[in-house]
Amino acid sequence: MIIIDLMLPSKDGLEIVKELRDKFEIPLIIVSAKNEDIDKIRGLGFGADDYLTKPFSPSELTARIKSHIIRYERLAGKRTLVDIISHKGLEIHLDSHKVFVNGKPVLLTTTEYQLLVFLASNPNLVFTKDKLFNSVWGEEDYGDTATVAVHIQKIRKKIEKDPGNPEYIETIWGTGYRFNS
Repeated sequence: MIIIDLMLPSKDGLEIVKELRDKFEIPLIIVSAKNEDIDKIRGLGFGADDYLTKPFSPSELTARIKSHIIRYERLAGKRTLVDIISHKGLEIHLDSHKVFVNGKPVLLTTTEYQLLVFLASNPNLVFTKDKLFNSVWGEEDYGDTATVAVHIQKIRKKIEKDPGNPEYIETIWGTGYRFNS
């Protein structure tokens, strides 16, 4: 939620509203002492979701904020009903925690699933075993990073056509692993 006043010392508030709207799709409310219809029309035309004139009741502002956030969350939720990472026959359904290879379900442990999602969410980036361990198991966890290699091997056996020549999770010798996309 962005709340902005139009009368600012260094820059025109409407310019800022336009810049913000070009970059972000979040609720934006203008609060201003300018109370002419033309000011309200311009503010809404530049992308504001609401316009509140001063003086106003703090409880009215709070009610408007809550209303816009609820509407935003409802609309944002409708846009992302199914979130799937898909690559060359591999599908990871983030909403249901299911994995499919060429349409066939693959059963992964929770840790294998988290490791696969982390790698697939960051395609073409190389991660060391330490980075993968910290990202999946957590920095506060103490353990052997060699467990990463064991889990990668198990994932490969489940998702790769030829685990010895992996298509999805590539070993970068001397460095770590990369998800190819």
